[in-house]
Amino acid sequence: MRVGNLSGRLTLFTEQGAVDVERASDGRFGADPQAVYDRWDEFTAWAAGNQGTGTAKPFSAADLGAPAPRPRQVFAVGANYAAHAAEGRIAIPEFPMVFTKWPSSLTGPVGDIVLAGDTVDWEVELVAVIGKRARKVPAERGWDYIAGLTVGQDLSERTTQLKGGHYAQMGLAKSFEGFSPFGPWVVTLDEFSDPSDLELGCTVNGQEMQKGRTSDLVLSVPALVAFLSEIVTLQPGDVLFTGTPSGVGFTRTPPVYLQAGDELVSVVEGIGELRHRFVSA
Repeated sequence: MRVGNLSGRLTLFTEQGAVDVERASDGRFGADPQAVYDRWDEFTAWAAGNQGTGTAKPFSAADLGAPAPRPRQVFAVGANYAAHAAEGRIAIPEFPMVFTKWPSSLTGPVGDIVLAGDTVDWEVELVAVIGKRARKVPAERGWDYIAGLTVGQDLSERTTQLKGGHYAQMGLAKSFEGFSPFGPWVVTLDEFSDPSDLELGCTVNGQEMQKGRTSDLVLSVPALVAFLSEIVTLQPGDVLFTGTPSGVGFTRTPPVYLQAGDELVSVVEGIGELRHRFVSA
């Protein structure tokens, strides 16, 4: 099942096209893409038997928005792939390197993003969306609290990030407007043969920059749910950026950063792609 945000409305995406949920459910579920996560189990039970294929319509990717546009909390994890930690010359943390991204930085899967400086870098990530309230969840039950998975970019303005030393301004440097694109939709776990082992990567102007597999995560999605829920209560619709594989720009010799006119395409197997063009301020 693929659930998302089309022109600001909660939408199911099927092989036949886009199904407006409010209309297909006769108002049982509203149009707000964020509100559905508070009723996720009820919604997915309805949607499994009511795909509304008779009402499916063609759609344009340009009209897609962030599939969880107003989460209460946005978490991100640094150095969660060993190869990425190595290229950044830092040790794999004993505990997850968790930081927050401001919800105002969220944007959809396509469109233009304004460069916030001369050192903007890419970081393709698997993103998990929380499907129900989670508190002190054991890792073996972590997947039970995930609504679905999507594609994300943890864009980073490195000069801002490194002010004052390594990773001193993680949250701010990764929360400029448009710096947290994700989508194109949330894909439920039943769509994957193994949700813990997905290929992901990104290209800039067609040149491969990153390629990896989520099976190489130091801490898996369920382990992150367990760790976070020991400290904070995860809420339905919260968003979790899980970390990036190696291949970022600032560790290259010489460093490579995004420029005005560049097109960044980010892909996760079984989910889809993000496509963004960068413009100067």
